[in-house]
Amino acid sequence: MASGNLSPRQKMINLMYLVFIAMLAMNMSKEVLSAFGFMNEKLADNNITATIKNSEILANLSTKASEQPEKYSSLFGVAQKVDQLSKDFDSYLESKKVLFLEEQEDKKNYEAMDQSVIVDEHFFKNNQLTTEGQEFLDYINGYRDSIIQLLNPNSPLVASIKKRFDTSDQPIADALKPQPWLNNRYEGFPLISTVTNLTSMQTDIKTTQSDVFGSLLGGQLESDVSLTNYEAIVVADKTAFFQGEKFTGKIYLGKKDPTLKADVVEIGGRALPESSIQAGQVLLDFPAGNVGEHDIKGKFVFTENGKPVEIPITSSYAVIPKPNSAVISADKMNVVYMGVANPMTISIPGIPDNLVTASANGLRRSTGSGKYIMTPSGGREVSIKVSGKLPNGQMVSSSQNFRVKQIPSPQGTIRKQSGHVKMPKASLEKSTVGTELPDFDFDLNLSTTGFTLKVPGQGAVVVRGSRMDAAAKKAIAKAKRGDVVTIFDIKSSLVGNSGYKIKNASPVSVEIQ
Repeated sequence: MASGNLSPRQKMINLMYLVFIAMLAMNMSKEVLSAFGFMNEKLADNNITATIKNSEILANLSTKASEQPEKYSSLFGVAQKVDQLSKDFDSYLESKKVLFLEEQEDKKNYEAMDQSVIVDEHFFKNNQLTTEGQEFLDYINGYRDSIIQLLNPNSPLVASIKKRFDTSDQPIADALKPQPWLNNRYEGFPLISTVTNLTSMQTDIKTTQSDVFGSLLGGQLESDVSLTNYEAIVVADKTAFFQGEKFTGKIYLGKKDPTLKADVVEIGGRALPESSIQAGQVLLDFPAGNVGEHDIKGKFVFTENGKPVEIPITSSYAVIPKPNSAVISADKMNVVYMGVANPMTISIPGIPDNLVTASANGLRRSTGSGKYIMTPSGGREVSIKVSGKLPNGQMVSSSQNFRVKQIPSPQGTIRKQSGHVKMPKASLEKSTVGTELPDFDFDLNLSTTGFTLKVPGQGAVVVRGSRMDAAAKKAIAKAKRGDVVTIFDIKSSLVGNSGYKIKNASPVSVEIQ
């Protein structure tokens, strides 16, 4: 069963029959029965799809036959006969499946379909075929022979259809003579395997229809019938143009030919793999390369009249930086801050980063493509100038002004709370005075360097650092419940840049509880 040049389909069928024989020699596995049931479901689903596809092809051929009867009416007539023969045979097989499953209460309980009696009694009696068994063989042989009669005797489909519906006696290992096909394929097999076998034969019918329709249509049906399959193909001299340039290119009237396949296709001196050369087209798949303009050069190689014919390939394309975010700017918000490192991204579309130059007071390159750091040193405005070199050698330049602003006044806090805070005076004595910049775009660390504390009825106490000293604690100890202690004139410095002067923070008040 495994010898000879068998098709993948025939190998699968042979393997299925080996499984059948093995099941007879041992206690039938319920899981195997279920597996055949699931296989039957999948085949049935595929048959539905194939039926729809074949119907669409037949309808399409009918339309073409009405448009050009001299060319297509005879082909449509053959297709109709094939369609009717296939429907009749398919209906007959479906009726057999209905008959065999008639007594099964649950058509999905495949594990219960392990008996073979109903099929054996229907097809065989006293080692002979029943009337129904002979009818079954006649249907298969009649369908096969009728389809072949409709085909050209030299058609390659003839051999495959004969093999697909072969009912000749089957050789058996260690047997003196071959076994009749019907006995070999159906006698003694579980019911679910027989149903699956019938569904598989229905699949063969759909495949035969598709093969015959494809043979009749040839693969050039649409191209032969209508000019609507022609396309106006615009070929630009290059795939990217800059503002101010003239568009140059050509328009061709072309038609895709799905039967045309090149022998060899070379791009950049390298032959493309066979998988890339498909009917009517060549698939290109290679790295786009760096930003800039690139050439595509190569050739098609065909064989015509025994001689190679080369068709050159010449084109080009441009690579521009890949966008990874939208460019959105508020025209009045071009601002950089003193005392901090302002990160910036500077680029020119279509120009690689190494050909872009940016300059301004306090501007320096950072890590990453197009990344810069701006640290303004003073003034009210700074201008950033940018220039770049296009692939054609032309220089482009631009500039952008940014306002320079000071870091806003911080907000004073006590125990990280701002505004009006309530706490016992014992807690206040242990608290830390801090500063923060709420809603500021930069994550800056501020260090409190001093503050002034005022308790009602007492003089103000100036404190160095961020925590209460002895004088402050003494003043707090004299505060009464309900008194509001004010902490103001809060001074701080910028961690990492102590030379920059931060404005005093807003005061914070503490109500003694």
